[in-house]
Amino acid sequence: MTEILLIRHGETAWNAVKRLQGHLDIPLNAEGTRQAKALAYALQNEKLDAVISSDLQRAVQTAGEIARLQGVSTRLDAGLRERCFGGFEGQLYSDLPHLFPLEHAAWRAHDPDAEFPPGENQGETIRQFHRRIMTHITYYAKQFEGKKIAIVAHGGVLECAYRAAKDLPLDAPREVTIYNASINRFSYDQDRLLLVSWGDIAHLDADAVDEINAAINPQKH
Repeated sequence: MTEILLIRHGETAWNAVKRLQGHLDIPLNAEGTRQAKALAYALQNEKLDAVISSDLQRAVQTAGEIARLQGVSTRLDAGLRERCFGGFEGQLYSDLPHLFPLEHAAWRAHDPDAEFPPGENQGETIRQFHRRIMTHITYYAKQFEGKKIAIVAHGGVLECAYRAAKDLPLDAPREVTIYNASINRFSYDQDRLLLVSWGDIAHLDADAVDEINAAINPQKH
C-alpha cells in the first residue's frame, strides 16, 4: 500500500480574484507563501519518502517549503499540471458567460468531451485531463509502493483523484470544496485509489499560524 498526500498549492493573486489559471504560470502571493510554510510545518514530523510537484511555480513554491523541512529534493512533473482551459485562461470566472456563452454552458454542464475556445494553450476535455492525471498518480503510487509521498498540484488534479476514489462519473457535479494548501489523504492498494481524509486545513487557522511563526521566529515572540 502507498500513502499519498495530495496537496493543492497555496493561494495566488489570481485565486484571490477568481481568475482562471490553468497552465498559465502564476506565483504564490504573500498569503499563499504563508500557507505553504504553515503546511510544511504541519507535515514536518511525517516522514515523506518523496515530494513530487507539478512544474508550475505555484505548486513548485508550495512543494519546496515541504521538501526543505523534509530534507529531500522536489521532483517536478509537467504531467501533474492543472487542466488546460484554452481561451478561458486568464479570464475572470464572472466574465466567462459573456465572453464564451456556449462553451461556458457546456463547461458548467460537466460535458466530459466539451472543448474550450482556442487560447495561448491547447485546452483539454475533462476526459483527456482525467486520463492524464490518473496515469501520473497511478505511476507514482506504484513506483513508491509501501511508502508515503506528497504530490503537490492543483484543484483540478485533486478533483480527479476524488472522483476516481469515489468512483464518480466524469459528468457528476463537484461535491467537495478544494482548499488552497489543504492536505488530502489517499491510499493506493491493489490497483485502487482510496480516500482516507479530505480537506484538512487546520494548520491554516489563526492559532496554528501563530504557533508556526513563534517556532520559525522565536526572537520575535
